[in-house]
Amino acid sequence: LLRAHRRRTRPTPHPRTHTPHIHPTVARGIQPSPPSTSFKAIMSSAAVNHASMHSSIAEMNAVIGYDAVIVCTSNAAQESYWQTRLEQTRGQAAKAAAVIVCVHEDWNGDGAGNGLGTLYAYAKARDKAKNASESVDLDALLASGGSVGMYHTAGKGTRLAPLPGSENNNKPGVKLPSLVDVNGATENLTILEAVIRQTGRYASERAGRCSVFWGDQIFVPSAGHGASGAHHADILAVMGPMPTAEEWRERGLEKYGLIAVNDTNEATQVEKVSYETAQGLLGSFGAVSSVGPSLGSFSLSAPMLAGLMEEFASEIAAKQAKMDSDPHFWMPLTMQSDAYVGVMVTKGETEAQASAHHGRMQAFRAKLLGAHPDKGMFGAINVGSGSYWWDYGLLALYLKNNLLALGEGEEAKALRLYLGIPEDSRRVKADVSGAAVDAATVVLESKIASGSVSASVLSHVRTVNADISNSLLVNVTAKNIRAHNCVVYNVVDESDEGLILPDGSVFTNVFIPATNGSDSTKLVMTSSTSTCGGKVFKQKLTPNPYSFNDVYKMNADTDVAAAYAMSAAAHRDAAGKH
Repeated sequence: LLRAHRRRTRPTPHPRTHTPHIHPTVARGIQPSPPSTSFKAIMSSAAVNHASMHSSIAEMNAVIGYDAVIVCTSNAAQESYWQTRLEQTRGQAAKAAAVIVCVHEDWNGDGAGNGLGTLYAYAKARDKAKNASESVDLDALLASGGSVGMYHTAGKGTRLAPLPGSENNNKPGVKLPSLVDVNGATENLTILEAVIRQTGRYASERAGRCSVFWGDQIFVPSAGHGASGAHHADILAVMGPMPTAEEWRERGLEKYGLIAVNDTNEATQVEKVSYETAQGLLGSFGAVSSVGPSLGSFSLSAPMLAGLMEEFASEIAAKQAKMDSDPHFWMPLTMQSDAYVGVMVTKGETEAQASAHHGRMQAFRAKLLGAHPDKGMFGAINVGSGSYWWDYGLLALYLKNNLLALGEGEEAKALRLYLGIPEDSRRVKADVSGAAVDAATVVLESKIASGSVSASVLSHVRTVNADISNSLLVNVTAKNIRAHNCVVYNVVDESDEGLILPDGSVFTNVFIPATNGSDSTKLVMTSSTSTCGGKVFKQKLTPNPYSFNDVYKMNADTDVAAAYAMSAAAHRDAAGKH
């Protein structure tokens, strides 16, 4: 779901071998246990309005966008990088006239949670925007009917490992096969930029509101972009009729945070419970007209945002406490006290703590609705079943949803439309005249001098000879490349032998620039396409020099911009030699 608030010594470089070998157990991979019911399955529908969703993508690509874009990053170096990058790509991700304000979360302890984290990010962004050379008052912007989009990007990205490590922990900077212009140079679109462009379509439906999103999934709502404004807070969800007990179990709804809407169009949150428990919790809620899994992304009216900032001013100032939006905002605002306390006790809170917080939020609700009675409290915005849903937060899904661009179905055509891949040739700035490349393959900003490529997606690849099939390659420079069923990401190989990879490999480089007392380092980190990084994050896979977690720690203080410059220079040098 779109709920992703997770949040040295320099070692010696790993010696590079010319023909990398992956241990058979790694090549076979560690098979993750598949969930019994996927969110994609819940969203699926036999009758899908593809034409409507294609029209929605055209509107997204028009870059309508928010008047102000706030990005909350993990550290100061990422804040600086994204401030520059998103200003450079305005008109391609954020809209051309958008105010870009990037901040980082420096909360005490275990983080703020996505509730207080949203308020803290807004507080920091508001101060930064007001003190910028071209001062902008975000409160005044919202009060005058402007729109603000906020994007949370923190987290290790364990399930996507080793790719976030190759981006020096800059998880939202993982690349997609799509091209953007950056100061006259053609570069790959990042996941964050793709999400900003996609969600920007909601801006025109959310005047005077702050919208909050997470940064690793793209969705195209089959129900269209429903308008906000009837409630002070609303949340995106896949709504449908209240299921029976049997349907509840068949769809695996106990695994998801659910939104229920009653016959007065007011919503409440129900947290990952059985059908019987849900029935009990909703007993005093009224007749349930619809229910469905929450996407987590929400929007707030300007009065509610201001009220929350005031209500939690002491926590924000002290940078203490941890509160998530579902259990600490939506549930106590919409549930009866006994029901709320019963749920929170199962989450480790005492009855006294839960009861006190419920009373606090109910007092907030009464004050807000008393001063601004024109809106309801909490509503749901239906995205519709059958929506296109492209998740890049898991390595297997990153591969699957990028290779979707090879397909012939309506969803594949929609993805190519969104990524700017032409239907007639699937080539953009591609020099493949000396190679045999099949019609399905996507080639962007690449030069393949000879060899063969089939059923693959290549972006920014340079090689003299290719033997590639069923693979995804992004930012790869090597004299020879042999890759079948592989992911090759951000790799520079200067050897004469080139990259000769075992089938099913995941192969990356990590560029770590020199710092005081240490030399620059290029690591080789590998995995397999069937390995879930989250399950092995702290294990050192053969033949990796470190675990993915070790690399995460090594990158903790890395200047992202400097690392990217080091990588770009290595690609240029290698391309010149070949």
